Amino acid sequence: MTPDQITYLTFGILLTLALVFDLGLMSKRNTTISMKKALYQTLFWVALSLAFCVFLWIEKTPMVATKYFTAYLMEWSLSVDNIFVFILIFTYFKVEETDAGRALLIGILLAIIFRIIFIAVGIGLIERFHWILYIFGFFLLYTGYKLFFKKDEAEFDPAETSVYKFMKKFLRLSELEPKGRYFIQHNGKVFFTTLSVVVIMLAAVDLAFALDSIPTVVSLVRDDATAEFTADDKLVIYSSNIFAILGLRSLFFLLRGAVDQFDFLQQGIAIVLAFIGVKMLVEYFDIRINIFVSLSVIVVCLTGSILYSIRHRRIKAKRDARHGVA
Repeated sequence: MTPDQITYLTFGILLTLALVFDLGLMSKRNTTISMKKALYQTLFWVALSLAFCVFLWIEKTPMVATKYFTAYLMEWSLSVDNIFVFILIFTYFKVEETDAGRALLIGILLAIIFRIIFIAVGIGLIERFHWILYIFGFFLLYTGYKLFFKKDEAEFDPAETSVYKFMKKFLRLSELEPKGRYFIQHNGKVFFTTLSVVVIMLAAVDLAFALDSIPTVVSLVRDDATAEFTADDKLVIYSSNIFAILGLRSLFFLLRGAVDQFDFLQQGIAIVLAFIGVKMLVEYFDIRINIFVSLSVIVVCLTGSILYSIRHRRIKAKRDARHGVA
């Protein structure tokens, strides 16, 4: 077997075993995922992702492993935005705790399928029309600008989304209590329950976020704006995306009570997106930004925004305490 075949086979086996383990042992139907269980699952997926990084270091090259780690870290941080929106979706549709884990898993598996298709189409377009990268660069600059100055993410209303309006118009939706079911029969007709709606919306929301994350990862792993994607480039893009998404479910249950504590994390992410946009655009002038520089920017921005958020919260709490604010 060739090194590429060994790598893809290892990735496939790891993924299959991990999903069987997650589904069979840690995600039984009608069970509530506690904070402790979510922590174990998060550590499991992170450890598995890092183990694959070590495998790439040994089987491929340190550079491939570094690109994978950088892309994975970027995808993982961008998933925090997904989590905030996921929380709003689950709250709006009043999903029971016992149904949340399975619904989220199905939604994420659908998201993986859509992302694989999205990545394949994106790679094909970029290889044929490399100037599309410059459009992505301007798009990421604009996205970073909007995200940096965005004040109220709670503006997201699941009922006002195009996806939900489409489902209401063209699908039979039931308002009955789903009781773990995704479809029910009534008067000889099949109706979609709210759990089905939630699953479809989760996949659609993730695909919308992919408009930012996939161009970002593409820019991180490529060394030349005009060359075709290498087999290693494609491996890094697919694997980093899939591992980050699979860890999203446990991260959701771990962070849903604390995701709003990091007030300035979105500013950190915004700066990174703007940096990647600039990285794409300067390639027009044959300027290449090293992957290690990109990794450093990501680590500094994300760590700095989290630490500043914690410090800001503490200062605000002390100030409120002095003024007797509850």
